[in-house]
Amino acid sequence: MLSKDQRQKRIQEIIAHENVATQGELVELLNAEGVQVTQATVSRDINELRLVRLPMGKGRHRYSLAQVRNNENIQGELSRLFQNFVHDIDRGENMLVIRTADGHATGVALLLDRLRRDDIVGTIAGEDTIFVVARSIVEGEALLEEFHELMLG
Repeated sequence: MLSKDQRQKRIQEIIAHENVATQGELVELLNAEGVQVTQATVSRDINELRLVRLPMGKGRHRYSLAQVRNNENIQGELSRLFQNFVHDIDRGENMLVIRTADGHATGVALLLDRLRRDDIVGTIAGEDTIFVVARSIVEGEALLEEFHELMLG
């Protein structure tokens, strides 16, 4: 039985060497290695590791570790993700809700978090929705405009 840290390290190793498209595939690969794990556990691990789903073409995706090094890279990658995977953005006061294609919310939220912006208090991501808390209503309005520009390219 692997510890949580050992299991998550093994998940990182698997996705670095295999094209894993779904949580189910990852569960099967782990089970084949004798690591008994449920899809719910793998889902939590994916969120905690902040894995992103990258397009491979022909409608297929694969899990990957987010690979960004500086704010310029983060901003460029964020722009690409917004253009490809963000469908809608809505705001209520200082809170924004970003709707993405299935499986892409955590990747977008990770990049928003890595920007370490003072106008963003924090993010929470699910499968296709990101909740963003802005520091103020005015900053929420500005973020909405900025995110719409990212989405439109």
